[in-house]
Amino acid sequence: MSPRKAAALRHTEDGRSLREHLIATAADLISAHGTAELTVRAIARAAGVADGVLYNHFTDKEELLAAALAEHVRRVEGELGELPVPGSDTVEANLRIQLAYGLALHKEILPAFAGLLTRPAVLARFGELAEDGETWRDRLAGYLRAEKELGRLGGDVDAAAAMLVGVCHETVLSALLPHGPKVTTSPGTEAVVKTVLEGIAAR
Repeated sequence: MSPRKAAALRHTEDGRSLREHLIATAADLISAHGTAELTVRAIARAAGVADGVLYNHFTDKEELLAAALAEHVRRVEGELGELPVPGSDTVEANLRIQLAYGLALHKEILPAFAGLLTRPAVLARFGELAEDGETWRDRLAGYLRAEKELGRLGGDVDAAAAMLVGVCHETVLSALLPHGPKVTTSPGTEAVVKTVLEGIAAR
């Protein structure tokens, strides 16, 4: 047995399969260094296996990178804590938590997606993996609909969800695009939530 293969087997003593070990290793690299320079060779070296071993467990490099990206997103979401339950506390307080969660989530994951803009095949594979999952946007929209059913909200809650997600995109993406339009001031979560709840029509 080669030293690299032996090292990989030692890494999986916690019960993970070699496939899971490779995904976890790639997710570690995404977290530490992003995706722009992520290569199969770098993943193999970090995992302690020969380059060709990866193709014993994945159809191609796009499948591995997409799975690693999904694992990265899952880890970030796992560290952000629980979201509010409909009917608990006040809607305003809950929306502040939702928006803070969304901003923190996008700050951690959008750089990884931006680094893959030149690899559309990876993003397409990630989209396939995410089809059966529920994103934060889905959970936010579901929360708002539930609050509306409880009578604590009115109006177009799907539009409200889109606005809250848009704030996250603008705040984070503007910092990732050095040559793009700058957002000179980012509104605070309280101001955004207040505006979503009260609107901007003159009274």
